[in-house]
Amino acid sequence: MKISLNSITLHVELVGAGPSLLLLHGFTGNVQTWQPLVSALAARYTVVMVDLIGHGQSDAPADPARYAIEQCVADLLALLDHLHLAQVDLCGYSMGGRIGLLLTAHAPERVRRQILIGASPGLADPAERAARLASDEALAARIEREGLEWFVDYWAEQPIFATQQRLPAAVRAVQRAQRLAGSAHGYANALRGLSVGRQPSLWAALPAIATPTLLITGALDEKFCAIAAQMAALMPHARHVIVPDAGHAVHLEQPEVVAGLMMYSEW
Repeated sequence: MKISLNSITLHVELVGAGPSLLLLHGFTGNVQTWQPLVSALAARYTVVMVDLIGHGQSDAPADPARYAIEQCVADLLALLDHLHLAQVDLCGYSMGGRIGLLLTAHAPERVRRQILIGASPGLADPAERAARLASDEALAARIEREGLEWFVDYWAEQPIFATQQRLPAAVRAVQRAQRLAGSAHGYANALRGLSVGRQPSLWAALPAIATPTLLITGALDEKFCAIAAQMAALMPHARHVIVPDAGHAVHLEQPEVVAGLMMYSEW
């Protein structure tokens, strides 16, 4: 369905019955990201999937400022209001995890519990943020020059996704088709507005986030395993689970394991 709010139209899909679970995909994803898990999750939850701004079938405005993470959080809260959902469980992957964590920090009364897959609270060092922002701006400009197909192929070759080369060709083809469902200018502006270099760091806020939190990382994703371990040490009600034989996109590489963790009521 298409839902218009805050001068933007978002593509949203709902499936299943039970408590509401809001799913937030990563950069270049869309609602199809979650298909390997949906049948299992829908047995317990009303699964709410949304194409984030600049992705999938949602609007991709021309102004990069409209993609700011704070505005994205405001859009999601407006979406929950539109759907009459006072409170949800939340699961976010990578970029979606950063957005979800900010939503929880900003409006903890709206989130019963959260699941963050390969996510971070941002960058604490201003110099690192500035360097990342410049890098993302350079990539955004190149996407606009080279086009969508070039970028989709380039992005699939990033080292963080190397473990996905072990997946069956059919699974990788589905992943590529999902990325091609977006647009060059949508991805470019999402890089600019939702860059980890632009978002406020949430490291200092973690001790105050009392929401029950499950941090999931793949054992082969050493960078985000280390980040999640640091997060778990700072958050009062967080548990970190490392999934064997998986990289950054754990839900894609080990969907049954991740669905089982998400369904488990006692974290």
